[in-house]
Amino acid sequence: MDDMRYERAKKRVEELKGFYGHLTAYIIVNVFLAIINFFTTPGFWWFLFVTFFWGIGLISHAASLFLKRGIFSREWEERKIREYMEEEEKNQR
Repeated sequence: MDDMRYERAKKRVEELKGFYGHLTAYIIVNVFLAIINFFTTPGFWWFLFVTFFWGIGLISHAASLFLKRGIFSREWEERKIREYMEEEEKNQR
């Protein structure tokens, strides 16, 4: 049981590290692109297209990571299963 919890926690930490790496790359690259855009074509802010579409990907990454623990998460399912099993056990007595 503790091994399973450890593996789930380890997986969660790896997912978080992946997201924070993605966020860091997003910020660094987009700042760099903004600087390039400012000095090369200041009349047309093309870096905003990259920022916007990559931002959609970043938001979907965040949603898949943080909303996974929402109302219908694996933990929620396990908790409900335990509740129903305990309820059934009480009713059988």
